Amino acid sequence: MFSLKRNRKTKIVATLGPASSTPQMVRSLFEAGADVFRLNFSHGTHEDHRKRLQIVRALEKELNRPIGVFADMQGPKLRLGTFKAGEINIEKGMRFTLDSNPAAGDEKRVYLPHPEIIEALQIGSDVLLDDGKVHLRVVKKGRDFVETEVIAGKKLMDRKGVNLPNVLLKVSSLTDKDRVDLEAAIGMGADWIALSFVQRPEDVLEARQIIGTRAKIIVKIEKPSAIESLQAIVDSADAVMLARGDLGVEIPAERVPSIQKHVVRVCRQAGKPVIIATQMLESMISSPRPTRAEASDVATAIYDGTDAVMLSAETASGEYPLEAVSIMDKIAADVEKDSLYRKIMDAEHPDPEKTSPDAITSAASWVAATVSAAAIVNYTTSGSTTLRTVRERPSVPVLCLTENLAVARRLQLSYSVYPVHTKDIDNFADMVKKACALALENGLAQKGQKIVITAGVPFGTIGATNILRVAVVE
Repeated sequence: MFSLKRNRKTKIVATLGPASSTPQMVRSLFEAGADVFRLNFSHGTHEDHRKRLQIVRALEKELNRPIGVFADMQGPKLRLGTFKAGEINIEKGMRFTLDSNPAAGDEKRVYLPHPEIIEALQIGSDVLLDDGKVHLRVVKKGRDFVETEVIAGKKLMDRKGVNLPNVLLKVSSLTDKDRVDLEAAIGMGADWIALSFVQRPEDVLEARQIIGTRAKIIVKIEKPSAIESLQAIVDSADAVMLARGDLGVEIPAERVPSIQKHVVRVCRQAGKPVIIATQMLESMISSPRPTRAEASDVATAIYDGTDAVMLSAETASGEYPLEAVSIMDKIAADVEKDSLYRKIMDAEHPDPEKTSPDAITSAASWVAATVSAAAIVNYTTSGSTTLRTVRERPSVPVLCLTENLAVARRLQLSYSVYPVHTKDIDNFADMVKKACALALENGLAQKGQKIVITAGVPFGTIGATNILRVAVVE
């Protein structure tokens, strides 16, 4: 059996793509430290993604270890039309019109193929193009156009992206393409669906009606409007990804670090896994080493208490995918050895709900520290017991035993969790024996060490956690 033991509790998400599509590379990424794999449906065909997911499932079977996979939906892509010459030069102070005329643009105007944007914009609204390199401000509005003043920028090319700070668009987070991709991803066996362009809780509910119980939902926070409704969005989601790319275009750069800390705190309080993503080790797309600033950025996310950090193009299309995972693994392990890290994790503990399951899982972390236990072991049906446990950011690994393979795969995204899919547990005594054996077998505990065990009796009852026991590994 492949050892479960990692040298860190923070999880690593690696995106699969052209640079990571062979069985050997996927296995190497996993062995280097990747815990969960991402399929980016903004690129590639359904067949490409199906083959990559099949490789992951074959590896999972070979190693007898659950591996999580999530499918990331593209979402609405807001882009300009084209120019007669492919690009134009612009200057601060000039007037420039965005309109619904599909003809190729020039130095005075360009097609904006999104009537919902023209409808939502008001005089004084800001429009950012090409990842914020061009800044326009609306000075006049008509039924099918907005006239703007150029605030900053020098050049504008075909089909550049459009960002709208502080503008709530009347558009679904699921496009027609997303709906097709979503069904394909679920049919392939993806454990999670990541929703782009979420602006309000209703976007999550719309997706939930389509997905049902077939997969769990990761909400991508990349719009300022999502920050304004953060608590309600987190409550409606199963997990959260802070996608700092688009978000960083639409809000001032100096706000991103504090928003990152706020998002992690809200997710931890809610017991929902949170991923920090975008530009984490971006220079490693073409370099074997990260910049010092990138290493510091990854470390900051870990000090913040995130469940997972994510690599995108670094592993999907970069020249050094293994090196990117390896350095992220090393940064996480080094941070978690720092005494300051443990002080930060222990400084704030979410308030438990006034229920027996919450009381017991909250106590498990404290008991484990008090008796110097090597691990906490949960038996869970739905995963809720384990999610409650890791809200506390315990100082020891959390071994999760479950009869539900889908639950085991999804829990790979959660801080410190080592999920095991097992069907041969009939009672609490069996569970204690199995827990001790698995903790020993996988290097989570040694003979003579203690483990803290939580479970619910009768077995198989969701939300029935009512037992806490300290056992000695023999």
